Amino acid sequence: MQKQELQYIHSFTDYVDRFLKLLIDYSPKLISALVILFLGLYAIRVINRLVKKIMLKRELDPTLSKFLADSLLWALRVLLFISVISKLGIETSSFVAILGAAGLAIGLSLQGSLSNFAGGMLIILFKPFRVGDTIEAQGVIGTVLEIQIFVTKLITGNNQTIFIPNGILSNNVIINYSMQGNRRADLTFSLSYDTNIKMAKDIVMRVMQNHPLVLKNPEPSVVVRDLTDSAIHLSIKPWAKNIDFSEMSSDILEQCKEAFDSAGIVIQPFVREASKG
Repeated sequence: MQKQELQYIHSFTDYVDRFLKLLIDYSPKLISALVILFLGLYAIRVINRLVKKIMLKRELDPTLSKFLADSLLWALRVLLFISVISKLGIETSSFVAILGAAGLAIGLSLQGSLSNFAGGMLIILFKPFRVGDTIEAQGVIGTVLEIQIFVTKLITGNNQTIFIPNGILSNNVIINYSMQGNRRADLTFSLSYDTNIKMAKDIVMRVMQNHPLVLKNPEPSVVVRDLTDSAIHLSIKPWAKNIDFSEMSSDILEQCKEAFDSAGIVIQPFVREASKG
């Protein structure tokens, strides 16, 4: 029994000696790796702050600035991780090969997301619209709340939040109602053929000229757009600032209707004529 205990003690002593020897042999690499790790983390933090200050000074788009700063941050962290494990004596070539294969597999499986990413970069760089603009795209009209890397977030007039993938958005028609500052309404009244056209146009011009939200420059206009089989189509074109557009359009329609009623002008149901072949 005593002999067996001595063997256990001897084996344990051998293990301790081997561990201490290994620790002594490996400690320079471990210390070097820890020094590289801490210095690298500090350098990454400094570089990240410096890059953010430079982009802020150059007034880059906030979404693009955040994306570039985050991308640089993770790229530096990956490089630091490879440097640390390389210093510890771990073979990095196979690790890099695994990362490359994983990146290829992820890229193939996320082709749609990469398309949205590319679309987001195009939107951020070329700025067809900005946050706060009212746009029409993919059959939706709304105000831009946020431009993210993969999607653009809109809010509609009835307070619905809509997310449009940037890949689709960047490859299709976008109507920006806010870019020019002012916007023209195209309103139509369908009037009876008994109507005195000059009187009707004078009434409409008087309504537009007296409305405080209708701009004087560009000047509003009223023209006969079409003569159909059943009615005269009168096209009314007032201008307003983007922020006043909806209120102005509604007011002009209401006030023209009241003025026509007072003048005895009959408004016909608006019917689109079928195209004649």
